[in-house]
Amino acid sequence: MAERFRADALQAFARDVFASTGLDRERADTMAGVFLQADLMGFTTHGLNRVASNLGWLKSGESRKTGEPNMLADRGNCFNWDADFLPGPWVVTKAVEQALERVQEHGVVTATIRRSQHIACLAAYLPQIVERNCVGILTCSTPAENTVSPQGVKTPLFSANPIAFCAPAGQYPLLFDISMSVTAGGYVARAAREGKKLPAQYLKDSSGQLSDDPAAFQDGGSILPVGGADHGYKGAALSAMLEVLSMALSGYGRADDVQEDDEANSVFLQIIDPTAFGSENAFLRQTAALLQLWESCESDDGDPVRVPGKRAWGQRQSQLAEGVQLYPSVLADLKKVAEETGIPMPEAIG
Repeated sequence: MAERFRADALQAFARDVFASTGLDRERADTMAGVFLQADLMGFTTHGLNRVASNLGWLKSGESRKTGEPNMLADRGNCFNWDADFLPGPWVVTKAVEQALERVQEHGVVTATIRRSQHIACLAAYLPQIVERNCVGILTCSTPAENTVSPQGVKTPLFSANPIAFCAPAGQYPLLFDISMSVTAGGYVARAAREGKKLPAQYLKDSSGQLSDDPAAFQDGGSILPVGGADHGYKGAALSAMLEVLSMALSGYGRADDVQEDDEANSVFLQIIDPTAFGSENAFLRQTAALLQLWESCESDDGDPVRVPGKRAWGQRQSQLAEGVQLYPSVLADLKKVAEETGIPMPEAIG
């Protein structure tokens, strides 16, 4: 039986790891909480899996430990920050909190952030939004990254460009976090690490041939956009839209000299208060009905119908109560971090 760890103990461990670099403990705890939220909901490629890389950036100075984001524009209902390489999980959490404060007055608040250090799992920022009975939209792109090829070409152009969304809907929220690539780069890296092929031909090699071998991507290939080989023009169009929202609106993107910026992100965030448009009950009546109708659909194979948010929200609740079960490679990496820093791993609870 796989080991489980108390959620608060894992957060305290990650907090202490980040604080060991000289980062303020409150900021370190915010970062740790974001990574933990991802694992609680099952997004294991971008949760505590990212502790080691963030520790490295903090040690090397690639992540700025002190200071505040620079305000570039502010009209009350929208604002743009230059994070100047502050830790992504901390600065995005700060932006979400600021937007939630403002949304009571403005109804809809939109924010962009440029030059944020990598923000990890987008879904990890959604619980605090949905628990305030708001709708949230969050997307990011990576100006220095070219991993996803548009439809019909072999040249990688886009980054993975994930988008996350949440809306209150009764027993569990409608919630998802998806990339505009047919699979996320984290899953390609995990398959390569484990010596496995991908479930289907999600990649192109450097000559443009379809492949399920992670080595094809590592040797100069690319990931297909959403829609795959046949309908990838849809994913490419969505990728372009998300890069406009994140890169163009924030003012940091493809037009800039970004090759030394590694995984730094451009971010777009929008929070909507449903009560700005009508009653909360009227809103919940519609969202709950949608999810109930979706669940009641007849499945193709007899398995339960998968509604976005139900599994993640249920897993979050169960792991908070029963302990977090870490993906094997994530656990192995955290043990290495513990050895390197001298900060002991929390004890397993079962």
